[in-house]
Amino acid sequence: MLLVYTQKITPRITYAFRHICTRILGIETQFTSTIETFLAHNGAKVSYGKQPLGNEMFIHSQGLLTQQGFESIDIMIKKWEGTTCFFSSISNSAVPFDIFSASFYLMSRYEEYLPHVKDTLGRFPHTQSLAYREGFLQEPVVDVWAYKFKNILLESFPRLVFPVKKMKIHNVIDASKPYAFVQRGFLRAIMGFGSDLWKMKIRAILTRGQVLMTLRKDPYDTFNWIINTAKRSISKHTFFFRLGDSSDYKEGINTKRLKFKLLVKFISDYKEVGLVFSTETAADYQKVKREKESMEEITNRTLASAMNANYMVNLPSIYRNMVELEVERDFTMVYENKAGFRAGTCTPFLFYDLDSETKTPLIIHPLACTTKAFEHKYESEINKTFRILFDSVDKVNGTFSVVFSNCDFTKSEKNKIWRSVFSEKLQEYG
Repeated sequence: MLLVYTQKITPRITYAFRHICTRILGIETQFTSTIETFLAHNGAKVSYGKQPLGNEMFIHSQGLLTQQGFESIDIMIKKWEGTTCFFSSISNSAVPFDIFSASFYLMSRYEEYLPHVKDTLGRFPHTQSLAYREGFLQEPVVDVWAYKFKNILLESFPRLVFPVKKMKIHNVIDASKPYAFVQRGFLRAIMGFGSDLWKMKIRAILTRGQVLMTLRKDPYDTFNWIINTAKRSISKHTFFFRLGDSSDYKEGINTKRLKFKLLVKFISDYKEVGLVFSTETAADYQKVKREKESMEEITNRTLASAMNANYMVNLPSIYRNMVELEVERDFTMVYENKAGFRAGTCTPFLFYDLDSETKTPLIIHPLACTTKAFEHKYESEINKTFRILFDSVDKVNGTFSVVFSNCDFTKSEKNKIWRSVFSEKLQEYG
């Protein structure tokens, strides 16, 4: 057990310490603001504040964790033992920067609450993130800092016991488009034929016709292959389906039809099924609630996992809806078009609501990348980036997650790499 002394125990302090010490390193953490209690403690202990009490292990506080609200902060980047950090500390601090304030800044998505220019879909763009600008987006720095802090703790408290951890893999399959041609209804089918004819896509016209006449399987229906691959694996898998309308009418399917519901039930018999909240309803509590209830009707299970269409993270409203609906896990924390760790960590963490200054029960599941981030990339570049991300998580025994689509596993030359990555590299860890 690690005892932390701080002059004032705030929600931010307990949140940051418990993510690093408990969620990442696996040790129990207690807090006190009573000096006598701290001095009398014979086990591992650190003080956190502006100045040390005496000769104890001391970590200097930058001040962010004792504040409320949010405001623009000038951040100076520095290098430390091969990694990047910020919020430098005074010389007598055991760590040369405020590891807990820096971690809180990244995990709370502090910068996303500040004024910023949104992209065309209304999202926070990766180009405005500190991690991207300073070149550490592809490193789970919070976890890296945590393990360096572990070494510092062991130097002073060699009898402190840390549990053994191993990297986990949690594969995510976005099945928002389960079919290319079927289950779209008569009008959408006619529009599809018309669009292909206008663009002179003769092969697409032939394929669409063959699929609709049941002469061949729908190309996006790769679920049997995915399930058969997953059955041989100890890794976790979560499939996400969308019940709400697609933003593109032509791309939408009829989710009320029996074939779609049978597909969802088939998947839920083997792996966890989650829900993609559609863009149009994500901020509307009543609509989100109806989508959740509809999914629970189909699976006959309580919905535990969700994500937002187009990876929309509109803080804090969308996550508040998830909390209100008692959704346990969110899988939206990633930049759709850029690989890397949006919140700076590869360990699932709790959503902290900066507006209300409360730690919520919603677990944010960080994702390393989506396959969309590699569109128009050469296979060599994909393999290189993928290896960097994978190795960075492996070094800190975190959770490695990639968002695939069922469309990524069609039998085409461009998707050969994703079939290989999914079936050969991501099924060996539990």
